[in-house]
Amino acid sequence: MTTTVKVDSDKSDKLKVVATIEKRDIKTIVDELIDEYLERHKETLEILSRPDWVEAIQQGLKESEQGETVKWRKKKAGK
Repeated sequence: MTTTVKVDSDKSDKLKVVATIEKRDIKTIVDELIDEYLERHKETLEILSRPDWVEAIQQGLKESEQGETVKWRKKKAGK
């Protein structure tokens, strides 16, 4: 897959300098950055891949918006 990304000139210039210093091409650096970003969001991706979890989260948010909350101390005590 090919994707085009517009980067402001200041960032682009800095990226070119880093690529030159490290003797790496920009594609390799961008691939590495994407890998790091996806790794940081690994848990979120896992949660979103489970429809039952997404549904439970949405239900919890809906209940919270309606003021239907349970205090942590009561929940912890099994009430």
